[in-house]
Amino acid sequence: MSELFIIPDETIISKIYLFRNKKVMIDTDLAELYGVETRVLNQAVKRNIKRFPQDFMFQLNEQEFEILKSQQVNASQQSWGGRRTAPYVFTEHGVLMLSSVLNSDKAISVNIQIVRIFTKMRDMLLTHKDILLQLEEMRKSIDGHEDRIDMIYNYLKQFIQVKKTPRKEVGYK
Repeated sequence: MSELFIIPDETIISKIYLFRNKKVMIDTDLAELYGVETRVLNQAVKRNIKRFPQDFMFQLNEQEFEILKSQQVNASQQSWGGRRTAPYVFTEHGVLMLSSVLNSDKAISVNIQIVRIFTKMRDMLLTHKDILLQLEEMRKSIDGHEDRIDMIYNYLKQFIQVKKTPRKEVGYK
C-alpha cells in the first residue's frame, strides 16, 4: 500500500517550515500531498478539533503569514491570492493525527513517509549536536593550557636552534 504513493523526500522536505521554533507543514501543502482540497482537510480537522491541541496545530498570525508569502519564489504556486485567512500549520504530531481524520490509502501512505522524514531530520540534528558537544568538550579541555603549550613549543625550538659546537672526536682513528 505505501509503495503506491511514493513522493520524493526532497519534495516533502521543501514543504517543512520553521515557525514558533517548531518544524511545521502548511495545510495547503499537506492537502496537495494527500490529494484533497485544502478546505476538505481543514473541515476534517475542525470536525475533530479535540485531536489537535495547540502543540499539534496552530494558525499563523498575519506577520507569520507575510513571512511565509515572502519565502515563496512564485506566489502563484501557492493559492495565497484567494485565501481570506492565514493558513493552519501542523507539527509532526499534528501530521500524525491527520492520518486518523483523513482515512484514505494515499493519506496514510504519505503520512508514514512524512513521519519518517521528520524522524530522519531529528536524528541528523541529534548527530550534529553530539559532534558539537564533543568539540566543545575538546575546546574546554584545551582552554587555559595555551601558555603551557607555548612554553613547551619554545623549549623544543631552543633545541633546534642550538649551534653545533665542534667536538673532539673520541674513539679509534
